Amino acid sequence: MKFKDLTKYFEKLEQTSSRLSLIEILSELLKKTPGEEIDKISYLIQGRLAPFFVPLEIGMAEKTVAKAIAQAYGVTSDEVTRQFNSLGDMGLAAQKFAVKSKGTDITVNEIHKTLTQIAKTNGEGTVKKRQKLLSGLLSKMDPISAKHLIRIPLGNTRLGIGDPTVLDALATAKLGDKTKRKLLEGAYNKTSDLGLIAKTLWEKGLSGVEKLDVRVGSPIRSELCERLPSPEKVIEKMVEVDCQPKMDGFRIQIHKNKEEIRMFSRNLEEMTHMFPELIDASKKQIKAETAILDTEALAYNPDSEEFLPFQETTKRRRKHGIAEMAKTLPLKAFVFDILYKNGKSLIDEPLSKRMEILKETIGEDGVLIRTKNQIVKDSKTLTLLLEDAISKGLEGVVVKKLESKYEAGARNFNWVKLKRNSSGELNDTIDCVILGYITGRGKRIAFGAGALLVGLYDKKSDEFVTVSKIGTGLTDEEWREVHKRADRIRVEKRPARVNSLITPSVWIKPEIVIEVLADEITRSPIHTAGKSDSDPGYALRFPRLVSFRGFDKKAEDSTTVEELVEMYRLQGKK
Repeated sequence: MKFKDLTKYFEKLEQTSSRLSLIEILSELLKKTPGEEIDKISYLIQGRLAPFFVPLEIGMAEKTVAKAIAQAYGVTSDEVTRQFNSLGDMGLAAQKFAVKSKGTDITVNEIHKTLTQIAKTNGEGTVKKRQKLLSGLLSKMDPISAKHLIRIPLGNTRLGIGDPTVLDALATAKLGDKTKRKLLEGAYNKTSDLGLIAKTLWEKGLSGVEKLDVRVGSPIRSELCERLPSPEKVIEKMVEVDCQPKMDGFRIQIHKNKEEIRMFSRNLEEMTHMFPELIDASKKQIKAETAILDTEALAYNPDSEEFLPFQETTKRRRKHGIAEMAKTLPLKAFVFDILYKNGKSLIDEPLSKRMEILKETIGEDGVLIRTKNQIVKDSKTLTLLLEDAISKGLEGVVVKKLESKYEAGARNFNWVKLKRNSSGELNDTIDCVILGYITGRGKRIAFGAGALLVGLYDKKSDEFVTVSKIGTGLTDEEWREVHKRADRIRVEKRPARVNSLITPSVWIKPEIVIEVLADEITRSPIHTAGKSDSDPGYALRFPRLVSFRGFDKKAEDSTTVEELVEMYRLQGKK
C-alpha cells in the first residue's frame, strides 16, 4: 500500500468524532491492506512501530524534527519553529511547508523500515543521522502525508483509536461482523500484540488466531479486581476464597527465559532496566527454566524494615541514576500468581493449583516474596484478615475464587478487592482519566489550567464518559505540571472516543490517569457516565485529586462505569 493512501485514511480518522465512523473507516482501510503490511499498519494506527511491550521508540525532540523539516523543504529551522508556535502542531507546520510537494509512491513497508532504522540509530552522531533519515522521508511526502508522518516520531498521531476499536475493525473487515471481536480479544489478552493478531488472522484465519497462546517475553494483559462492600458480602457471593493482602505498588509481570529476565508494567511497558535488584533476584529465586510471575513491587526501607507509600515507590521509575536509587530505595516484589512454567501456560489451571505450583517455584523469601494466602470460608475470619492488613498500612485484601482461571484482561467477580471503608460513604478512591481542562481564573491564570474534566472508561461502548470536574487537591506546582503534560497531548476537538455534554477550554487525548477521592457518588444530568435516554448519569460529589497514576495504568484500566454504578448501589442510594 502506498503511504499516501494510508494517510488519506488517517485524515478521515482524525476528522471524525464518532466511534462507529472510526470502525467503518478502519474496516475499509483494513480490507484494502495486504497481508505483508497488515501488522505494520496495525502498529502505525496506534502511532507505533511495534507492540507496546517492544521498546522501539523513535522519541525525536521537537527541535530535531524542526531541523528535519527545514532540511527537507529548504527553509530555516527558525521558520519551522515559528509555524509550530503559531499552529501548535508540528504536523501542521510540515504540511504547510510541503504545500508544493506532490510526493512519491513510497510504500508503507518502506516508511516502516526507515522509521525503524531511525528508532534503532544510536551512538556518535545519532541526532544528525536521524534528522537526515527523517528529512529524506519528508522529501517524498505530499502535504497530508507529511503531516501524519511527522507526528509518528513525536509520538502524537492524534488518531485517538483504542485497542477494542481496532479489534472491532479487524473483525468487521475479515470476519464480516464486529460482534466477533471477542473471538480475537482472547488471543490479544494473551499476547498483547495487535499486529500479531492481525497478521495471523490475514494469513491463517480465525483458527490460527485461536491457537495463539501465552509466550515468555510477551506480557499477558493483567486480570483485574471487582469490588464488594464487606466481608459478609464477599462470603455470601463467593462462599470460599483465597485471601491475600493487597499491596499498593507497581504491578510487575516478571518473565524468565533461562538467564534472560524481562519485566513489564500493567500497561505493557517494558521496565526491566529500572529494577536491577529484581533481575538478580529472579535469576536466583525462580526455580524454573521459563516462567511468568504476576507481582506487586513496593519500595522498602531496610533501616526501619517498613514498606513505603506508593508515592515513594514511584521514585523508582526513572531513566537515570538507577543503580544508586536501587541502593537507597530498594524494592521487594510480592509474587501472588504464576501464569507459565517450563513451557506450559498455567492460565487455564484453577487458582488452587497455581498456588501449589507457585510454592514450588519460589522457595525462601528474599527480594521476591511469595504473597501469604489463606483459605477463608467465613466473614469473621475475613474481617480479621482485612483489619490485620490495614493495621500494617496496606490497602486491604484481595479475595479470589479457588477454582478460577487466570482470565487475562478481565475484570469480574473471580477477583474482588476489599479495602478499608468499602461500604457506607465513598471512602475508596476512583481512578479517573483527564479528558480536558478549563483555563484558570484569578490566581490560576498563571497555571494555565484551573479545573480538570475527568471521566471513566465505559468498556461496553469503548468510550470515555464524564464523571466530574476537579478543581482541588493540587498544589500550585502540580497545576503547572498537569497543564504542561496536558498540552503535550491536546487536540483541536473532542476525541471520537469521548462522550461528553461538557465542553472544556481544551480537549486532550484520554491518557493521563489520576486517583480521585470524593465524598459520594450522585446522579447528574450533565455527566455521561451511566447516562441513558431516560436516566441521568453519575457524578462525584466534592472530588479531589490524590495522585497521578498515569504511568502504571492505561486509560482503559481506569475505574469502569460498571464499577461506579456498583459503588453507587453500595452507598445505599436509590
